[in-house]
Amino acid sequence: MSQSVVTAAILACLTLLGQPAQADSVIHKEKSLYRNIEVREARDRRCLVFTMRRRDSRQSCINLDRPQEVVFPYTKMIFAALLLQDDPASILIVGLGGGTLPKALSQLFPSAVIDVVEIDAAVYRVAQQFFKFKKSDQVKVSIADARVFVKRAQIRKNSYDIIILDAFTGEYIPEHLMTKEFLEEVRSLLTSTGVVVANTFSTSKLYHHESVTYSSVFGNFFNFRMPLTGNRVIISGPQPLPSRDILAGRAKRLANRLAPYYINIEDFPRYMATTRDWDETVRPMTDQYAPANLLKH
Repeated sequence: MSQSVVTAAILACLTLLGQPAQADSVIHKEKSLYRNIEVREARDRRCLVFTMRRRDSRQSCINLDRPQEVVFPYTKMIFAALLLQDDPASILIVGLGGGTLPKALSQLFPSAVIDVVEIDAAVYRVAQQFFKFKKSDQVKVSIADARVFVKRAQIRKNSYDIIILDAFTGEYIPEHLMTKEFLEEVRSLLTSTGVVVANTFSTSKLYHHESVTYSSVFGNFFNFRMPLTGNRVIISGPQPLPSRDILAGRAKRLANRLAPYYINIEDFPRYMATTRDWDETVRPMTDQYAPANLLKH
């Protein structure tokens, strides 16, 4: 292909895409007990960012012009839990970020009680001030380590129809929230038809360890991965997993309800696999063996 043709193609793409995106402006910055936090804005996007030594990590974004939109692909993927449990009365969310999940789920299920656990009080303040998140009688927020919250929930004999694990430090999932012991505690909080959904990563060096750990606690699970994202969402529960045909039927019924959030749930079932593509000989992660150092080498 000639250089002139390539140049013309590039110019055509730029015309379609419009002007280059402007640089993010930092509208808020603070150092919490756990991390450096920034809120950045560019055009119609406002994002919560954890600034790290090696790289910055966007935790949550909102579309200022379309506030209902669920922006991140992995956050959309978490709603696949509704294909297994579509009428939750109680929901536990570990990790607040900008509050996208509790905001959307409280609108979809106005009678559901939603518990949110966030370790960093600064993240909670930022979510309220910059991301239109509000606690209420329906949506309750606990500033606590999720491990402690889950232990106390066991003592109180709480139970949940959906448990979402979405805690992230900026580097990776906190290691004490990846172990077999923690997942067993989480499983004990599920109702008989409950669902656990966990945001992890398909590109992580811990992929095999994570997979073996989840399968040791939950047995089979949906290994949900989609194109154009490195995230992997794990979905399971005490009930047998439904077939792909059943998932497709449920997705069709949910499509209109989720359309205002820009979630194309009908695309999900074909990417929800149960094939074990990991090394089943590796050790599960435990409170005594959590090889997070693998991420650094």
